[in-house]
Amino acid sequence: MKDVGKWFAVVNPHAGSGRTAQEWKKAEALLSSRGIAYTSSMTDCRRHATEIAYTAACEGYRRFLAVGGDGTVHEVLGGLASAIGDAIRNGEDIRLSDFYLAVVPIGSGNDWIRTHGIRHDIGHVVDLIEAGSFVPQDIAKVTVLEPAPGTPGSEGGLPGPFAYMINIAGTGLDAHVCERVNIQKSQGRRSRLIYVNSLVYNLLHNKPSPVTVQCDGNVVFAGDCLSIAFGIGRYSGGGLRQTPDAIPDDGLLDYTVIPRITFSDALRYGPGLFDGTFTKSPLLTVGRCRSVEVRPLSEEKVPVEVDGEILGRLPVRIDVLPQKINVLHSFTQDRHQG
Repeated sequence: MKDVGKWFAVVNPHAGSGRTAQEWKKAEALLSSRGIAYTSSMTDCRRHATEIAYTAACEGYRRFLAVGGDGTVHEVLGGLASAIGDAIRNGEDIRLSDFYLAVVPIGSGNDWIRTHGIRHDIGHVVDLIEAGSFVPQDIAKVTVLEPAPGTPGSEGGLPGPFAYMINIAGTGLDAHVCERVNIQKSQGRRSRLIYVNSLVYNLLHNKPSPVTVQCDGNVVFAGDCLSIAFGIGRYSGGGLRQTPDAIPDDGLLDYTVIPRITFSDALRYGPGLFDGTFTKSPLLTVGRCRSVEVRPLSEEKVPVEVDGEILGRLPVRIDVLPQKINVLHSFTQDRHQG
């Protein structure tokens, strides 16, 4: 059993357009100077962070530092959740609340940390870790019936592949935007403008799809739908605010359903994505729930994304887990907001 008080850093060398090596050296120096014990491992391919985190959690590590962007955080969480599931099935007494998750933000998006007031500043992050500045946060499980190409298959007898969500999931336009952004990232483009450009492109080229949305057993929407976002966090897509009022520890998902709208409506209400007023539009269906199912009413293959990664196609089910994980949080932000 490893020292549970020691940090395990999962380092993504491809994050931040290759800046990881330089930034991680700064972080290592600060961690060592503060007497914060840690070990680290570098990823070398997609989903490797999940494998590394899984193995480390099985060895007994309980404090994890994701060095990279939102994708790295998402993969590390997946490894921890899988390790917990396997341990429980083996009769071990382990729970999500035993784990701590922090991040050295180096990626191009880093949307999740905005909700918790974490700055793109290594010194700020190390200060918070040293101070033990953590809060419990909800995690949701997302299950689809049709996996995306290359997605691992179903596990444990579940109906389809699944992932664990720490920030925001979505379908329709939201997921189409993620698909295009990920393609552009794979081509070496890292500007935050790629999120806005992808949004505009998909508004012009993708049409609404008929779906039903059922929250906690009640149908809240049925009809042509342009996009849906489900949020534990408040930010996605490089700072866009699809679920601006989400509370990360209330045990609920915030949802925003955008029906078929005109282009003029998009121009009128779209700017609200940047300042958090978007969900005040009378055209939208918004609310909170513990679990949600979205089912297609046509043969169209509608994508589903989780924390910016394409998981598969509709139908999808999302459930908030009963336990929370401890995440890095700046209480200075709370005082400023109060």
